[in-house]
Formats: sequence, C-alpha cells, structure tokens
Amino acid sequence: MSTDKIVFDRVTATFEVNGQPFHAVKDLSLTIADNEFVTVVGPSGCGKSTIMNMAAGLLIPSGGEVRVDDRPVKGPGPERGVIFQQYALFPWLTVRQNVEFGLKLKKISRAQRNEVVERQLELTGLTPFADALPKTLSGGMKQRCAIARAYAADPSILLMDEPFGALDALTRVHMQSQLLETWRQEKRTVMFITHDVDEAVFLANRVIVMAARPGRIHRIIDVDLPAERTEDLRTSPEFTAIRNEVWNSVYHQDPPPEAGAPAQHDPPDDPGGEGDQINKGIWSPTRHHNPGP
Repeated sequence: MSTDKIVFDRVTATFEVNGQPFHAVKDLSLTIADNEFVTVVGPSGCGKSTIMNMAAGLLIPSGGEVRVDDRPVKGPGPERGVIFQQYALFPWLTVRQNVEFGLKLKKISRAQRNEVVERQLELTGLTPFADALPKTLSGGMKQRCAIARAYAADPSILLMDEPFGALDALTRVHMQSQLLETWRQEKRTVMFITHDVDEAVFLANRVIVMAARPGRIHRIIDVDLPAERTEDLRTSPEFTAIRNEVWNSVYHQDPPPEAGAPAQHDPPDDPGGEGDQINKGIWSPTRHHNPGP
C-alpha cells in the first residue's frame, strides 16, 4: 500500500497580471509521504503559497493534478487543516471555545469534545489560559490556539503558510519547539511554508527549495538530523552544514528564462503570499482556466 499522502502531478498555475499570462507555478511535481514534515522555502514570488493553496483545495491548478490519499483535490476537505500567518481566531470566543468550534460543527458529543479540547490545550501549553479571550493573548499564544484548533478537528494533513512569520524571534523559536513536540506526540503530514532557512531545517524531514518565474522545484534536501530537535542542535556542525546548503540553494539561484516564452511580468508586491493576491482580486485565473466540476 502506498504511503504517499500528497502528490503534486505536473501542476501549473497561470494568472493574468496586467493583461498578460504569468506562470506562478509550472509543471511542478512533488510527493509528500504520510506523517512526513516537509518545509518549503524559496525566493519571493516562487509559488510557495500557491502550491499550498492547491493542496488545500483553495485554488484549482490550471494544469496537472493534486491528489490526497490518491484522490484528486476538488476543493477544501476536513482531512486538511490550514493555518495561515494571520491568527483567524473568533475574538468573542474563549481559547477553549475556539479550539472546540470545529468539533461542535461535527456534532461530536460534549464529553468527547471536552476530552479532545483538554488534550490539545495541554499539548500546546494553553490550559492556564483556556477561559481567556484572544485579545488578552500574546501573538505566540494566539498561534498556539490556532494550531490546537486545527489539531482538534483531527485532520491527517496540516498545511501551514508562514504561521510564525509575524512573531518576534524568541517567540518564534519557542513556537518551533512547541510545534515539533506536538507533532511528535500526534503525528500528521505537515507542509510548512517559510522564508526562514533556520526554521526550515530545524523543523523538517526534507526541505523543498523552490525557484521562481516560473515557480518550480529547484532542489530537495534531506535533513539527516536526530528526530529529537533541541536548541543545542542549532549550533552543531551537522545543522550548520545543512543550513548552509539550503541557504546557498535559495539565495544563489540563477534561474534561466523559459525557452521560447515571452518575458515574464513580475507579480505585484505580495507580502501575504500569492493566495492573498488571489483572494483580494489582484490576480485572476486566465480565461481558458477550467476549474473542473
């Protein structure tokens, strides 16, 4: 039986920018195994958020196919939890109620809901703040709440788009360790988008390095480090060697232009990722794009 969890099969995403086609991603293939933790890095505009949105079912490829558990992705599904850089918590609900929200939608019994919520609050260190409102929490606590809510819904896949990008450096390092500890105790397939090379290496089993214009896989780097990731690991020669390898792969790229293709037009400034630009209506799928059934 195959252990492939997420498969990108020659996917392409083409948008219109100023009336011209722009290939955010072109002919990209990638396989992520069950319970694997994969990080994705690359220069701005390389399509990191685009491929995550395809896996989430928020964006249908212009060409190719994304499959989860050997089934084509046609839209969002309960087996895929998505966590964005924005916390996206309900401000009028307490931490406990936010974590419980998805379970209520699934009509799970109160006793079972309480058991699941208490477990996730304990895993994310939020038990003392269970009855607090989001406005009283720090940024790190808010993101821990978002992670607990995603885990509580019991998805087999977590798709995370720069979830720690807005946090200060110290909180970010703490959140990385917290996330790994949660993942070790309750394994999921994780696809984690980041601009931070150290973060990419510290978290991952594999680092996917992308190149831009068009977005594509540049390199895949195995992270041959102990499963137990401690802070001391960050200063080890092994970590430094992998970190330098990833850094050079990301920042020393010289991608050739597409053969026979017109000059690519740069997308508009996109601090929130390509998915944000789609949602805001800045980019639109090309007219010939077929969204499928």
